[in-house]
Amino acid sequence: MGNCTILHVVRTDPRLHEPMYYFLAMHSLTDMGMSLPTMITLFRVLWSISREIQFNICVAQMFFIHTFSFTESSVLLAMALDRYVAICHPLRYATILTPKLIAKIGITALLRSAIALIPLVSRLAFFPFCRSHILSHSYCLHQDMIRLACADTKFNVIYGLVLITVLWGMDSLGIFVSYIFILHSVLRIASREGRLKALNTCVSHICAVLILYVPMIGLSIVHRFAKQSSPFIHIFMAHIYLLVPPVLNPIIYSVKTKQIRQGVLHLLLPQKIHSIVM
Repeated sequence: MGNCTILHVVRTDPRLHEPMYYFLAMHSLTDMGMSLPTMITLFRVLWSISREIQFNICVAQMFFIHTFSFTESSVLLAMALDRYVAICHPLRYATILTPKLIAKIGITALLRSAIALIPLVSRLAFFPFCRSHILSHSYCLHQDMIRLACADTKFNVIYGLVLITVLWGMDSLGIFVSYIFILHSVLRIASREGRLKALNTCVSHICAVLILYVPMIGLSIVHRFAKQSSPFIHIFMAHIYLLVPPVLNPIIYSVKTKQIRQGVLHLLLPQKIHSIVM
């Protein structure tokens, strides 16, 4: 609901038709793409309707979860570049980040993630599963499914590790380099107030990066190096990884971004109350 609210506000408010808010809308879409594929099976389990999932649906669910997870990482890199251009090249901001370029970035991020996952999914779809058919979670993750396969999963294990290292590594390195240039540019601003104002525009993005990467790294460590730990740890980390970012990101951007906050208040409150609050 929070992500849909942000999408509606960005779409309907002409003041928000700028690159920063287009990337924010893209971020909300990837948040929903990560969490929505889990909802059907998650609610079926919680409501005790059924604890079973068909194999084809499980593979499709895994594909969408991991695709949007990698896509969100790429979108966070694009948002870091957006902040770099806005702070380091403010006069060229609108001419560099055109709507056409933003659309290309979004499509490229999605295609990159989907194509990179095809080798994993194509091999997994033909694995025999003669061991336990019980998953560790309420939804399907690649690490969990290959654990149940009765086949040589070496390729999936190595390719999955390379995929995580390359995609997340490239994105996180790009974000880190962007902020080095941002800090270098901010430190050249004469007034303290100006420096704080410039850095304040990056706070929401930094929080979003931490909210995605910390649980993501924690879940990968648990699956690869703590296989014998309590099942509760695996379930807990997986739910944090998939469900916490979509919940917290709309709150963070609504609190820290004035234009989004005004748009949400204008949407939720009557005009008279809205004018008193603002």
